Amino acid sequence: MTPRLTKPVLGRSLTSAAALSLVAGAAFADTVRVTIPEYSANTMPYFQAAAADFMAANPDTTIELEMVPWASLQQKLVTDISGGVNSDLAVIGTRWILDYAELGVIEPLDSYITPDFAGRFFDVFLTPSIIDGTNYGLPIAASARAMFYNTDILAAAGYDAPPATWEEMLEVARAIRASNPDVIPFGLQGKSTETDVYFYYPMWSYGGEILTDGASGVNTEAGLTALTTYQTMINEGLTQPGVTDYARADIENLFKQGRSAFVITGPFLSNQLAEQAPDLNYGIGRVPAGTTTATYGVTDSIVMFANSDVKDEAWAFLDFLFTTDQRVKFDEAEGFLPVNVEEAAQPQFADNEDLKVFTELLANAQFAPLVGGWEEIADATITQLQSVYLGQTTPEAALAAIEASVNAILP
Repeated sequence: MTPRLTKPVLGRSLTSAAALSLVAGAAFADTVRVTIPEYSANTMPYFQAAAADFMAANPDTTIELEMVPWASLQQKLVTDISGGVNSDLAVIGTRWILDYAELGVIEPLDSYITPDFAGRFFDVFLTPSIIDGTNYGLPIAASARAMFYNTDILAAAGYDAPPATWEEMLEVARAIRASNPDVIPFGLQGKSTETDVYFYYPMWSYGGEILTDGASGVNTEAGLTALTTYQTMINEGLTQPGVTDYARADIENLFKQGRSAFVITGPFLSNQLAEQAPDLNYGIGRVPAGTTTATYGVTDSIVMFANSDVKDEAWAFLDFLFTTDQRVKFDEAEGFLPVNVEEAAQPQFADNEDLKVFTELLANAQFAPLVGGWEEIADATITQLQSVYLGQTTPEAALAAIEASVNAILP
């Protein structure tokens, strides 16, 4: 279970620590501490170089970096905030911002953000961190999801283009399985972060919503069609065996190894393919459609904690990180979409055919709703999806259970 930063979870720990943390601050006056989750092997080298450049220009400020695995980031932040020992800045999932803002542990940034600074960003990426008109974070990382496909595997099965719909996906997957039983037609994620999102792809494409009128929206015909589609794929051997043993990185690895025909993921896979599988022939297309076209838009945000004693210095570092030069270095290294308007005009982005596909999909992107308890909702959803994937329950029963759990979690 992912820990949730809420009053029930933190309870008396946050209440008792609040006076200490809000008065004592998070760092010495000349030191800005930054907590960073690891995106790839390039993450820490980038931030180390950026910190060195910033400190060279600002010798009175020291930047201290701490990198944490994504899987343990939420737990670390909850623990640190409860004890009043959190960093000054941290990269978090944008979907966590509402919980943090409601508890008053992150600093509103509106007093720092000038019109010129806001003008650096594409609105679609800056908006998700704004709650009730107040900005609580800056989009440090952004991506959308698309479908990578192995062109050689498709050609061997008699196809020269990827399937446009989920019905066509079943047809093509069956043809791939028939043409080469050793190939995995469709990589299906069944473990860890974004397992729920993999289910949302077909659900969204059939017109479904995660939440409707403040309640769970998955127990619908769209949700049933989506989950039944995946159940059919598993039952017919059109996915990898043992789906619930595979996290996102695992199904990406199957694709990089040339063992699977399709995987839905972000633009960062392009960088990995160039480095790790340069001879693999692939294309990128839209997530298959149902009655409509949809994909997942994702941002992670960097936030400033309210108990920081070095807010001005922390903001100066944020301002530096969001200059065009720094954004180019970070997004090029990680394979993310540009969030900065000037950055997007640079040739390494403007002329990148892979990135163009993802950029075009943003018009149909769905973002995780900003609601309290989002991580609990994800956990409850994943548990039921895994039960279906393991053959332990029916799609109908799983969707009803998700609906009940989510409605109990929602404020």
